[in-house]
Amino acid sequence: MNTTQHLVRGVGLGLRRTFLNSIVDTPPASVDFYEIAPENWITIGGRFGRQLRNMTERFDFVCHGLSLSIGSTDPLDETFIKAVKSFMAEHGIKLYSEHLSYCSKDGHLYDLMPIPFTEEAITHTAARIRRVQDILEQKIAIENVSYYAAPGREMDEIDFFNAVVNEADCDILLDLNNIYVNSVNHGYDAETFLKAIPAQRIAYAHIAGHYVEAEDFLVDTHGTPVIDPVWKLLGKAYELYGIFPTLLERDFNIPPLPELIKETETIAAIQQAWKKQHERRTA
Repeated sequence: MNTTQHLVRGVGLGLRRTFLNSIVDTPPASVDFYEIAPENWITIGGRFGRQLRNMTERFDFVCHGLSLSIGSTDPLDETFIKAVKSFMAEHGIKLYSEHLSYCSKDGHLYDLMPIPFTEEAITHTAARIRRVQDILEQKIAIENVSYYAAPGREMDEIDFFNAVVNEADCDILLDLNNIYVNSVNHGYDAETFLKAIPAQRIAYAHIAGHYVEAEDFLVDTHGTPVIDPVWKLLGKAYELYGIFPTLLERDFNIPPLPELIKETETIAAIQQAWKKQHERRTA
């Protein structure tokens, strides 16, 4: 089975219809690839469908799923997975990622719920990931998620996450903001978590903003600019593992496009700085 690691490069941006017209007409130089939720695009035709085709013909794309519910006890929606496979083939989309969570129980819950950190859940979830990979005929990337409670906990988050991706033999979508949010909410060291990630599995990364409810309670909203500690954590990840593709997420409170582009340029600048530092070390 083919690995998905680094099938895209450089800096990415989550594509939103609110700025699609501007992106189609004047693609920003700082963005190398784009990410879309397949659920929002598979059935879209008309002007938006034509614009998407215009973009996928010119740029690399990845799919980031919202509704696969990989940790659920509901049956896998294999009809949906096959539709994703066809959609990816139609548009030449490089890879598919999903959240290590669930969002259904006898129907959709419309939120990403935490999977219990248990041995039983490892076996169950890894088997479902392997089935998805068999249908798609390629590895998928699984994202470490933010969570606010840990029901049925038998182990730490990092041990659960690593066990799932190892048993499933899948790749990783590394979310730096989720590491930071969880480190504050659950009282662990973000760099220690980062150092335990199996770097060879990182396909690409997410970086985003969050809402500060209280000093010790952050909410992963993707609705604000990225803050300095999260930028620093991204730099630390590059220091540890080298540069990997990194995508800016912004899901609501979407600002004017130039503000988003400024953040993608920050990603590019951090990547360039670490590239130069690596070149100096190896010269």
